[in-house]
Amino acid sequence: MDIFSTGITFKDMAGKTVDIGQYRGRVLLIVNTASKCGFTPQFQALEALYAAYKDQGFVILGFPCNQFAEQDPGTDKEILTFCQVNYGVTFPMHAKIDVNGENRHPLYRYLIENSAKVMGSQIKWNFEKFLIGKDGKVLKRYLSVKRPEGLKKAVEKALAK
Repeated sequence: MDIFSTGITFKDMAGKTVDIGQYRGRVLLIVNTASKCGFTPQFQALEALYAAYKDQGFVILGFPCNQFAEQDPGTDKEILTFCQVNYGVTFPMHAKIDVNGENRHPLYRYLIENSAKVMGSQIKWNFEKFLIGKDGKVLKRYLSVKRPEGLKKAVEKALAK
């Protein structure tokens, strides 16, 4: 089953329910984020990637997570303000979720179950990325060290399909 047909929902920063199906036909980059992490500056490169391709059907979905050394302890409103003020983030940010453990959000359960098993069944750290094709299939999973600017070719290839 493709991700768009799963019925998975999550909350946006305003508390409104969002169905992943609304992104059908778009290329997605799903990222678990944190405001107080060594990788936090990736927000700037993520925003640049989003700005470069959003008019072609590319969307980045950010999901704050406080599971890694408690590096995102703020409220959803504080996190959103931080991202907008410090990094100019305009791509959709969502309510804080768990990406591991017994309370793992269904979105991340799906992503892990449908990505390369070589990376294991746990999210390793903040800013792991999942590239989703227009067909709703997980194309690639990237570890935190993969910088967003290094994803341009993969995004362009996914958009061209």
